[in-house]
Amino acid sequence: MNYVDGFVIAVPTANRDAYLKHAEWAAIIFKEHGALNVVECWGDDVPEGKLTSFSMAVKREPTEAVVFSWVTWPTKEARDEGWKAVMADSRTQADNNPMPFDGKRMIYGGFQMIVQA
Repeated sequence: MNYVDGFVIAVPTANRDAYLKHAEWAAIIFKEHGALNVVECWGDDVPEGKLTSFSMAVKREPTEAVVFSWVTWPTKEARDEGWKAVMADSRTQADNNPMPFDGKRMIYGGFQMIVQA
């Protein structure tokens, strides 16, 4: 079964167009290095929680939106090799494609798919 990298970030709403450009560009690079697909979702109905929430997890400010994203890979091995290639790709260096968000507040992880319906 496939392997997924998931991400949750806070992006300034003023940077939405810059983020879209950044994400579209990054998706091309991920796919060149083996990703099956890249999905980016701009939050428009993300409730605040009392104990936990997406907003709390990324310390979202009032002028930011939550973005939920994932990259699907054929296998964990393909993901591991793909990430090495993505990180080594000169196009992904901050000077070439600066992140329009605070990367320190990004939450991410790799997940084994166990159900796909």
